[in-house]
Amino acid sequence: MKEFHCGTLVPGCDWHTRHEEEAEIMRRAAEHMRETHGETIIRETMIEAIRSRIEKVRDAA
Repeated sequence: MKEFHCGTLVPGCDWHTRHEEEAEIMRRAAEHMRETHGETIIRETMIEAIRSRIEKVRDAA
């Protein structure tokens, strides 16, 4: 399981997502950036910043 917390990129944002596939986390994060933070263009630098902040997490029991 992998997880991304938007607050690691946008201070003060509590949004996060969790999924097995990194590609799905990236899709969700890009959608969140557009809808919540008004990013109209998701540049390669933002994709790299998101990807570098995805962490592996232990599955909750």
